[in-house]
Amino acid sequence: MNTVDLANTFFTLCTLLANAVVVVALVGGLLAWVVPALRPAAARVVDAVGPSARALAATVAVTATLGSLYYSEIADFVPCRLCWFQRICMYPLAVVLVVGLVLRDTRARWYAAPFVVVGAPLALYHWLMERGVFAESTACSATVPCAVPWFEELGYVTLAFMAMSGFLLIGTLLVVDGIWDRRAGAATPDSPGAGPAGDHGEPADTTITPKTIQNPTTPTTERTR
Repeated sequence: MNTVDLANTFFTLCTLLANAVVVVALVGGLLAWVVPALRPAAARVVDAVGPSARALAATVAVTATLGSLYYSEIADFVPCRLCWFQRICMYPLAVVLVVGLVLRDTRARWYAAPFVVVGAPLALYHWLMERGVFAESTACSATVPCAVPWFEELGYVTLAFMAMSGFLLIGTLLVVDGIWDRRAGAATPDSPGAGPAGDHGEPADTTITPKTIQNPTTPTTERTR
């Protein structure tokens, strides 16, 4: 087994894991919304995953970026036009999430959201084009067609499907991060980073400094008319 086969196996497993997480999160969220009795359990899951959600999202974006660079620069898989569009969404997404994580800026998820919103449908469109659902775009090159994948694992996992799975997982983690921030009372629209409770719900300093009170033993002079 060569390095390309190993990479295909690794990223396919990552893709399947990403799909499982997204499906479980979606189904669990819907059930918690419909069945109030399940909301405490859903809240516990959010509280468990929430503190690491942004870090996990950044890890997914960096892994997807490094994976695409491996395939193009080492495996010599020339990216098609639609692949480049997906890279335009994923690469800045990795930078935004990593920088936001380093700066502890909770607003990073809002900066990242447009890349997910554009990237996921674009990857889905590309994958459906590979499936033959859509005709190949005239913008694609004849030498590097968009409708012909470089490889296909399990009968459906291609680079486009991997990219779509990555975008969806990042989006799911950012939603969890936002819900957890709101539950922790840390998300405020006006603060540059975390809200009044500090980054991700750390208790804020609510110590009240008492005002100076005049010593009752200090004599006072009253003026009388």
